[in-house]
Amino acid sequence: MKDEFGKKQFFITPAHPCSYLPDRDAQTLFFDPRETITSTIYQRLTENGFRRSGSHLYRPYCRTCQACIPSRIPVATFKPNRSQRRCAARNTDVVTTMVEATFSATYYDLYRRYITHRHFDGDMYPPSEDQFRSFLLSQWSDTHFLCSYINDKLVSVAVTDVQPKALSAIYTFFDPDYEKRSLGVNSILRQVEYCRSANVPYLYLGYWIRDCAKMSYKTDYRPVELFVSDRWVGLK
Repeated sequence: MKDEFGKKQFFITPAHPCSYLPDRDAQTLFFDPRETITSTIYQRLTENGFRRSGSHLYRPYCRTCQACIPSRIPVATFKPNRSQRRCAARNTDVVTTMVEATFSATYYDLYRRYITHRHFDGDMYPPSEDQFRSFLLSQWSDTHFLCSYINDKLVSVAVTDVQPKALSAIYTFFDPDYEKRSLGVNSILRQVEYCRSANVPYLYLGYWIRDCAKMSYKTDYRPVELFVSDRWVGLK
């Protein structure tokens, strides 16, 4: 990455409280937001552990902690485990469609209910329309919503960035009334299917954090690859 991005600028934030692990400070490395971000640049940064939040590309840059590890599913060899197969069987009546990402009252209402129910104790609460737009949408990314419906009712939205060689799962929110459906798991399984149909090799899941319950699930998808010491390492 140094050779390819040697003339680009990156910025490091001051230390701030970690969002995932208590009693720890964190720092974040940001790609210069003034740069024109092409699909190729976005792909290469993703391959080097960066994620998108709104129009910003970032990567954890904590000198004394390496807990946040980028993860991705190699979709050609992925095989759902027993629990994931049961989830898929429970959701055979779910209809999914991939649409261009946009703001609407329907999407926001589902997002608001999800954040209020699931993350009322976190830094994303209280939700707002501006938060929805600034967190999920971007002017330069090819972002889509993988929308799930039960009897024509919207129950889940998986925010998904389409890249030349991958999909990137940005965020998923769902109807709290359907929690037993495991719609987050079902959305990942549907994103894997979409990768296969689009003939792209990877689904990026974001950061795996072993000691954070909300972020540790990503190694449930096997085989999975983790970005360790600047290279992707497979776990079967």
